[in-house]
Amino acid sequence: MDQARATKFKALLDGMLQELEEGVSTTVEGMRGDAVAFPDPTDRAALESERNLTLRIRDRERKLQLKIEEALARIEEGTFGICEVCEEDISDSRLSARPVTTLCINCKEDQEDQEEKHHLG
Repeated sequence: MDQARATKFKALLDGMLQELEEGVSTTVEGMRGDAVAFPDPTDRAALESERNLTLRIRDRERKLQLKIEEALARIEEGTFGICEVCEEDISDSRLSARPVTTLCINCKEDQEDQEEKHHLG
């Protein structure tokens, strides 16, 4: 991958990482403010349900953060944008849509086909 493309995707990934980190700060601050005692059990249950959903979302974002950090490391190593299965270049359109991907579209489709066969068979 040439330097200009690498710089473009590094900026994209850095921006994604920054957004995730800002979201974590917002969640922590919001949860600190939720320590209000609710006399109504229904209100308390609603708060707990919302809190659980927020924590599940943050867990998914934490996993995405790890993938972003791995993608940034691949940029530094010079392996970003190369399919880990067939070792062909991953298209810019695929990388723009999913910059943390490690598979080209053909290998990803093959993987999904195998998963589908495994679940059906």
